[in-house]
Amino acid sequence: MSDTGWLDEDEQQAWRAFLRLQGQLTARLNRQLQADSGLSLADYEVLVALTDTSEGRLRPFELQRDLQWEQSRLSHHLTRMQRRDLVRREECPEDGRGAFIVLTETGRQAIEAAAPGHVGAVRHLFFDGLTPDQVTALRRLSDQLLDRLDALPR
Repeated sequence: MSDTGWLDEDEQQAWRAFLRLQGQLTARLNRQLQADSGLSLADYEVLVALTDTSEGRLRPFELQRDLQWEQSRLSHHLTRMQRRDLVRREECPEDGRGAFIVLTETGRQAIEAAAPGHVGAVRHLFFDGLTPDQVTALRRLSDQLLDRLDALPR
């Protein structure tokens, strides 16, 4: 017999509902972005991370940490984004082996054009279905779980 602490029925149903919700939201938001702007949800996440910095640039390891992506996924995705002139690589003067990922003007224009439709979709698909109290509770639960994950070894 295993020492696994199996999920009880309520936990199992909550977990499966969460996974379905996450999957459906991701798919719908990705389709909306693709249709409206030609960006993928992954493109949008990278562009948001870059626009959240004052200089519009980050080291690859910072992007990897912020997005929680595997190194190979990030590298391949950045290469595709470079081909579309959404980002570029620049050498890091302080570290001859390092680089920065930099938001291009094309990338800035792309996210600025995509953001209103994306925010509208997030509001329609997610927040319009919640009361203000539920939004507050969701924020509290999310922060609590994120704090727990941050405290655990990776």
